[in-house]
Amino acid sequence: ALGLIDVIREIIASGKPFLGICLGLQLLFEQSDEGGIVRGLGILPGKVTRFASLKVPHMGWNQIFFRNREFPIFRGIGDGAHVYFCHSYYITPKEASVISTVTDYGGQFVSSIDKNNVFGVQFHPEKSQAVGLKLLENFKALKA
Repeated sequence: ALGLIDVIREIIASGKPFLGICLGLQLLFEQSDEGGIVRGLGILPGKVTRFASLKVPHMGWNQIFFRNREFPIFRGIGDGAHVYFCHSYYITPKEASVISTVTDYGGQFVSSIDKNNVFGVQFHPEKSQAVGLKLLENFKALKA
């Protein structure tokens, strides 16, 4: 209703860095089970699913563990760093290459992604103290 979908698509297409936080990450994917089956923006292939048989929301401090390469928004942040989560759904990307970090909550789930100029985190950097501030500083330093 606010016309933000076109703006988001234009920013991503322009090559400018884009950071989706929590729901902003989830919206980047093709579909979600939240509130029935609904379409996402389809920027990345994959879906969003509710945690099954686990207490939701997954809320509080938990660790992030890096995949097999360096990610620009995580420079200076150690493997196993603690960040703050508050969510009931998780993403399942179709492309494993976009996965930046995973977190354990009744099994591993993808807690952040990185593809070209598109970044997304399931956790809340603004609530994650020094780690979150470092991530936001790193994102701010990215150039289009």
